[in-house]
Amino acid sequence: MAGRLRVPPTKSALLGLKRQVEFLEAGYNLLERKRELLTRLVYEHLKHYRRLRKEAQTALGDAYRWLAVTQMRTGSRMLRQSSLGLDPALKVHIIARSNLGVQYPSVSVERLPLQPTSLLWTDTSFDETRERLAELAALLAKLGESETALRRMLEEQRKTQKRVNALKYNVIPRYKETIRYTESALEEEERNTLFQIRVLKEGTGPFG
Repeated sequence: MAGRLRVPPTKSALLGLKRQVEFLEAGYNLLERKRELLTRLVYEHLKHYRRLRKEAQTALGDAYRWLAVTQMRTGSRMLRQSSLGLDPALKVHIIARSNLGVQYPSVSVERLPLQPTSLLWTDTSFDETRERLAELAALLAKLGESETALRRMLEEQRKTQKRVNALKYNVIPRYKETIRYTESALEEEERNTLFQIRVLKEGTGPFG
């Protein structure tokens, strides 16, 4: 059983306790609603994250296969030289986003045209490799966004669950137990007062 709060058993204290319980129960209902919404969001993001991760794994294998082909055809040294000075293939924008009080980065990726390269030491596999690597980088950026959002939502869900449990199993029961004790003490005090008044009215002394 939850322990009582240390408050005097008075009528004003009882009214204050009842108002506080109403406030706590309203807060509990809000937190419970938030927990349910967070749980739903977590499942949605988890599904999205798993899909992106699967796509990224496929794109990673595809890009590395083309990279291996290009490396065999041009050699590591020529591959490095051909890659020097190339412009980025992506433009990444990151902005802050918030959902149910959870903040995480929102990533948008813009594909840029591939910069032409010299035909002297490269063949079509080089451009194919660049194209696949650009696709992979774009997927990894979105995967990073999804993973960060999922992790932060899980953290917020755990925090909310702890608060819900604390209110449900500790804080609110303590207040309710204190209310029951205070009501019982006030009733006992009222009975004693009524008994004393009755004794005084009956009058057992010589002047009664």
